Amino acid sequence: MIIIHVMGGLGNQLYQYALYEKLKSLGREVKLDLYAYREAQGDDREWRSLELEWLGLDYEVCTAEERKKFLDNSMKPVDRIRRKLVGRKDRTVKECAEYMPEIFDMDDVYLYGFWGCERYYADIIPLLQEKIVFPNSKNPKNSEIINAMAQQNAVSIHIRRKDYLTVADGKRYMGICTDAYYNGAMTYIAERVENPMFYIFSDDADYAREHYNKPNMHVVDWNTGSDSMFDMKLMSCCRHNICANSTFSIWGARLNKNADKIAIRPLRHDNYEVSDAETVHKNWQGWTLINAMGELE
Repeated sequence: MIIIHVMGGLGNQLYQYALYEKLKSLGREVKLDLYAYREAQGDDREWRSLELEWLGLDYEVCTAEERKKFLDNSMKPVDRIRRKLVGRKDRTVKECAEYMPEIFDMDDVYLYGFWGCERYYADIIPLLQEKIVFPNSKNPKNSEIINAMAQQNAVSIHIRRKDYLTVADGKRYMGICTDAYYNGAMTYIAERVENPMFYIFSDDADYAREHYNKPNMHVVDWNTGSDSMFDMKLMSCCRHNICANSTFSIWGARLNKNADKIAIRPLRHDNYEVSDAETVHKNWQGWTLINAMGELE
């Protein structure tokens, strides 16, 4: 059996679910561990909601006993002696590189990581697009804008600012999705798409309205709180996508079923990445990469 730890917000939860489906497609016995959202207390508990539950997805969840079997790592002397006597080892495999194909050859392991590389499950994206279905929104604005998008060359733009501007997250994420990045991405689209209509999604609506106020730009600012997931749905209904360094908009683009879509992402997702452009292209085939200077990679 393989158990996958689930953590993070909706975008990361979908990555872990996608790995679950990939392993299932390979005939493996695999389960998700939802401990961080259900039983965990204190620092171990996820502060975000388990949004996978809202999407009506079908998946198996490990039991407390199965989890303990894989993560029996108590440092109490009696437990350490007992493990030594029975020869039990820690079965946790932690993500340590962008792409770790060796996980597909493993069994009886507990996978801990985000597993965000497209290469893991590029071959099952049609399956994921079929299975990941959003509930109906009660806000009529969402159905109205979907109808409008269907008549346009709609392009989503995701701008994530607030948490990325904090001291803690800024070191990791700032300086990637610059104004030059977005200008370069919009220019790339405009050179290839006739009359593009840009829909801007942001956690900083005031900033978006101030900086994206041309006639062919519309700021989507009504899906907040638990309704934020409908922004991902709207992104997926666009014909093309300009993503932030955020799993949220990456999934919006990934769920876009337009066979001729242009999906743009920043060359780097965070400031700790060391992969060169050639490696990123290999791991994200079909994506257009633009760097912080607005240049095509």
